Amino acid sequence: MGGGVEEWTQERTLEKPANQLDLSEEELNEEITRILTSNNPHAPQNIVRYTYKERTYKPMSTVDQLAVHCVLEGNLIHKDSDEARSQRAQQGLIKGQYTMQTSLNLSIYKAHKFTLFSCTMYDVYTEELQLQEKNKEKQRTQSSKEDKRETKLVPTETQSDDISKLARVSTNMERMVVQNIFDDIAQDFQYFEDSADEFSEGGTLLPLWKFHYSKAKRLSVTSLCWNQKYQDLFGVGLGSYDFTKQGSGMLLLYTVKNCTFPQYIFSTDSSVMCLDIHTKMSYLVAVGFYDGCVAVYNLKLKTMLPTHKSSVLSGKHTDPVWQVRWQKDDMDNHHNFFSVSSDGRVVSWTLIKVLKEYVYIRYTLSLKPILTLFICHADSGRCIDFHKEFDNMFLLGTEEGKIHKSSKAYSNHLIQTYNAHNMAVEAVRWNHFHPRVFISCSYDWTVKIWDHTVPTPMFTFDLNAAVGDVSWAPYSSTVFAAVTSDGKVHVFDLNTNKYKALCQQLVVAKDTSQLTHIEFNPVHPIIIVGDDHGYINCFKLSPNLRKKPKVSLLTLSGFPVK
Repeated sequence: MGGGVEEWTQERTLEKPANQLDLSEEELNEEITRILTSNNPHAPQNIVRYTYKERTYKPMSTVDQLAVHCVLEGNLIHKDSDEARSQRAQQGLIKGQYTMQTSLNLSIYKAHKFTLFSCTMYDVYTEELQLQEKNKEKQRTQSSKEDKRETKLVPTETQSDDISKLARVSTNMERMVVQNIFDDIAQDFQYFEDSADEFSEGGTLLPLWKFHYSKAKRLSVTSLCWNQKYQDLFGVGLGSYDFTKQGSGMLLLYTVKNCTFPQYIFSTDSSVMCLDIHTKMSYLVAVGFYDGCVAVYNLKLKTMLPTHKSSVLSGKHTDPVWQVRWQKDDMDNHHNFFSVSSDGRVVSWTLIKVLKEYVYIRYTLSLKPILTLFICHADSGRCIDFHKEFDNMFLLGTEEGKIHKSSKAYSNHLIQTYNAHNMAVEAVRWNHFHPRVFISCSYDWTVKIWDHTVPTPMFTFDLNAAVGDVSWAPYSSTVFAAVTSDGKVHVFDLNTNKYKALCQQLVVAKDTSQLTHIEFNPVHPIIIVGDDHGYINCFKLSPNLRKKPKVSLLTLSGFPVK
């Protein structure tokens, strides 16, 4: 033991191997980079597949690099799976049989222990026979009721299945017929390009489809919204801006595959003033009405009524709802959206079982108290838009011509107020690409572009008519379009010309119709324009109007560009 301890305490000398390399200090300090890749060295390099379309062999550009070394299947099953339910059922059956056998043995054991009289045995048997007869009668009545239900339900189920199949087939046939009738328009949408753009700076709008519902002749187009998932589907809100001619409204959803008839039709008791389609749940449509109510329609359900609707009991606006905007789901994964109304409130609605509201903002005209019959005289909200990157920040346009910048985190505080227009702000929208830029328009004939950190506008454009709506293009940060009451569509590209529109085109007769709203398609180079007669016109942008900005080499290399 003593010798072992001494060996550990003694110092050891390191012996140098004979084949060790002699390296200098610089070679020892040299950094050697080693790159690890996920490529499989044993994967085949040249794989070809036969294409029946081109009738040739073509090499595959991508090869599966996954290499499986071990596959071990487990013997555990999830407790909520079908296999687990069947296993529990089998175990329960075995236990039940076991308990029955044990109880039977105990009863026999007791029968051996005690004496039974014949009268008691007779009474027990008679009671058992009576119970069996009652059970038989119950089974007969239940079976007769079930037979009646089956005889009633079977024809309706088969009839509904047949009708649904017939509806799908008829829809496809109708689209085929419509496409054959309007084949020239479909060809223009896919292939036509205006060659005149090569010789001029401006552009043109090519008319494509025209949408109109015969039962909505006296209604105006009050809102437009494209579906983000199905890019050929868009929603149309129909109502009236004239408070003396208020009545019923409509919510229509069209597809460019069939311009003759709407895909979905919902009739409403009040005028539809605004709508918004959920970006992820594309079957949910939020709608605001002239009577102050808001509702949510589910396109999956075969019903003409909304799944959720506010009322006087659940809470609603006291003035018309001018705009609704879907938001991200809350912490409990509940869908929610915001609405703005002329009563001066911005309200958040959450879809649970009934619509619940939470008032975020009530804007006052001034800090001085006003002695009126009302408790608080508030600004009349007109339009709203939320920031693309910062979810809490939003802009609110009012009927007094002001634009308020606020946050959902501060319910009674305004971050900044812009004296934007001399009349009501009809639309305010953040830019899709630049986080500081937004645009606004008004009936005072102007369109203004702002930097939200600066109190004055960067650009002001006078369009010589009341501007009903303005929209940014989804493909470029410098392209936007506006519609005016004289029937013209104005398309600007600030990258090409900062002073004049590249396109000013009359699309409806200015003496009889006024344009109300405009929307860019999220994917295709087309726009839809609505007027006050219920018509929706679709146009294709010429090449000069849909130029994408050029990306500089500094941006591609990752260097910051000032």
